[in-house]
Amino acid sequence: MADLSTSFAGLKLANPIIISSSGLTKTAANNARLEEAGAAAVVIKSLFEEQIQYEAGQMLESNTYEHTEALDYLGAYVSQHKLAEYLDVIRESRKACSIPVIASINCHNDAEWVNFAREIEYAGASALEVNILSLQTQAQYEYGAFEKEHVKILKHLKQTISIPVIMKLGSNFTNPVALVNELKAAGADAVVLFNRFYPFDIDTDTMKVSSGQVLSNGSELSQSLRWAGIVSNAVGKMDIAVSGGVHDGAGIAKSLLVGANAVELCSVVFEKGLSCIAQLKAELSAWMDKKGYASIDQFKGSLNSGSGRSDADLFERTQFIKHFGGKE
Repeated sequence: MADLSTSFAGLKLANPIIISSSGLTKTAANNARLEEAGAAAVVIKSLFEEQIQYEAGQMLESNTYEHTEALDYLGAYVSQHKLAEYLDVIRESRKACSIPVIASINCHNDAEWVNFAREIEYAGASALEVNILSLQTQAQYEYGAFEKEHVKILKHLKQTISIPVIMKLGSNFTNPVALVNELKAAGADAVVLFNRFYPFDIDTDTMKVSSGQVLSNGSELSQSLRWAGIVSNAVGKMDIAVSGGVHDGAGIAKSLLVGANAVELCSVVFEKGLSCIAQLKAELSAWMDKKGYASIDQFKGSLNSGSGRSDADLFERTQFIKHFGGKE
């Protein structure tokens, strides 16, 4: 039987399957069940900076206090309450699980709030995943400012904690390769390609803006594969996880072939239940046996953009003309 073990961000994993930040990972009991089902690691449901600020603001708006000190106290109370709850989930998950338990914060600026990472480390998190997911919509925008904010936050975190820091990136960058290269220089232990934006839609019956399809589908894998294949070749010795559209064992195999160390997934588990994790592992193992691979290291990255066996143009736009130029 094929050896499915791998490593990611310095963490040893029994297989490449990491359950991404979601409702699946919000409690220690859930995380224990995910481990039992075969997951190699879990990313605890993200702590959102905006959510804490919003709930604190709602509490302040709903009270009748006018004293500034009282208002400050209420805001701080909400924040600390949320943070304390999150730390409890980390501690309880570490007790319930033997697999790596990765904490996750979603922030949008390099404020003192990032210092909460130190408490995450003390609570026992195996690593910290950072999401800086934001759309840059200002008309007067300095190009590159968003990328610089990623590096700034990462440097702050690396000065604050000693556990591995994983940067989960959105797909809205002109050049993800250059950003990953900067993040590597700043000490990032791994990157995840890519975070998924909140889906947007329009309800033409109610004439209102609505949320789109929350769960991913297999067609979304293409973009992550493309950039993982390019990044793994262009930025040496950087651990990568593919996220978005991994719905079967073939999707995991493809991710590893372009150079990823692991995958993050959750939509397929929501759709098919915990039993699908064992099925994904079985599909990957069967494919490896069929190809004669005893371990992941034997084929990881063998089809990235620098591979002699791949057509490098397939990773870039020029191939579009070759394949679709004659379509009318």
